[in-house]
Amino acid sequence: MFNLVLRSLLSHPIRSAVLAGGFGIGVSVMASLLGIGEVILEQARAPALLGGGDIVITGMTGKVPSARFILSSVLNGPSLRGRVAGASPTLRKTLYLVRDRRVVPIRVRGGIPSMEHAIGDLETTTINVWRDAPTDAKWTTPDPTDLLRVLDRFHPVPKVPIRAESWAEWLYFSGQAGQTRFYLTFLVGPKRGSDRRIAAVRLQLDRNGDVCSYSDSAEVDEVQVLANAPDLTIGRNQVRLNDQRYVVKIDLQANQDGEASECESRITGEIALEAKIGRVIPPITLKGNGGWVSGYVVPVMSGGLTGVLNTNDDLISLDNGVGYHDHNWGYWEGVSWQWGQVHGGGLSFVYGRLQPPTDAFDPDYVPAFVAVIGPDGPVGYTTDVSIEETDEGTTGEPRRIVVHGRGRTFDVIMELNVEDVLVSRMHQRPFVGSLDFYQLRAEYHVTGHANNQLIDFTSRGTAETFRGR
Repeated sequence: MFNLVLRSLLSHPIRSAVLAGGFGIGVSVMASLLGIGEVILEQARAPALLGGGDIVITGMTGKVPSARFILSSVLNGPSLRGRVAGASPTLRKTLYLVRDRRVVPIRVRGGIPSMEHAIGDLETTTINVWRDAPTDAKWTTPDPTDLLRVLDRFHPVPKVPIRAESWAEWLYFSGQAGQTRFYLTFLVGPKRGSDRRIAAVRLQLDRNGDVCSYSDSAEVDEVQVLANAPDLTIGRNQVRLNDQRYVVKIDLQANQDGEASECESRITGEIALEAKIGRVIPPITLKGNGGWVSGYVVPVMSGGLTGVLNTNDDLISLDNGVGYHDHNWGYWEGVSWQWGQVHGGGLSFVYGRLQPPTDAFDPDYVPAFVAVIGPDGPVGYTTDVSIEETDEGTTGEPRRIVVHGRGRTFDVIMELNVEDVLVSRMHQRPFVGSLDFYQLRAEYHVTGHANNQLIDFTSRGTAETFRGR
């Protein structure tokens, strides 16, 4: 075979030389193109092409939600401030230039001039006339109260008629001072007409194990709610956010149920909860089939609590207490959840798992989460979480809950021993279903580590779960 090939090549030397040269040129061109392609790919990924800097931060779908909060409270937090030389937001859009009948699309990028200069953006650092506008101050020197308002804003009701009646959004406050604990909800429900929304306030007050419930309801103007929230006024009750301080005023009547005879007929008072922008869990939103959506944000993981409640001239002090505030929105028919929060060892912990309706989401694809917030900001977070609940054999009420969160630098176990149970039947809209809602007071034993910080403490906290009726 070798002799045959050799004689064939030698019998036509010119053709053989041209063929060999062609193969050589083809291989060299291919090698050059591969090398150039690799360089182009590396350059396309270079952060400098996206606005300078060494690291590019993106969201799961590209756009970063709560970007101002990330810049001011995470990258500028004590744990990262010394390691981050500068950071700048970038937004890319398509701009259309229209003249006569010609339309020219141009891909454009927007940013904050001073922040772009700080990270050495190659495109803009040489343009001295490019200066910050007055409106850019909300990025360069953000106001903490303004950031809280953005995180705590209310949302327009999506146009999903089949689910419209189960839409609700609410502000939830809880706190404890001594032997007094309260759970307070300002809820705005589905629409009633074109611009009116049904709304309600509910307070559950626990004094040494004796629980009383109070409530009020009214209609509110949707335009005002969307424009002003978290500032809300429902009947004689209101929430106001001033200088990172939530001030809540209530004037409620006792519920007309079996416990009303043992409770005072009316409660009034004022509650103040201090917020700190670094101790926040930014918004988390789940979207499912048929337009289903559910969202959750924690503007106050742990804050100082003050105030006084008055029940027929019996004053209840909340001074020197500790409070919590979260915010929920979405469609709630057929929805349940597991949730809990506790403070201890200088840290704040929250865990949760949402169970959406089966027509909206496969429950197996909805992860649970555990988040840990320290005095200076986030400490750890994971979605690799197991939640195991053990019920009392005779009553079926939850008595023990074990939450285990795992991660690369995270391993935390929360063991809850339930001390008190408050049961509410979910029979009114927007919470329609055959489930009972359980609010729990529990003793937490939390152990493990998060970001090289050892954790071992015992403290009382709260939890929520559901059971079939």
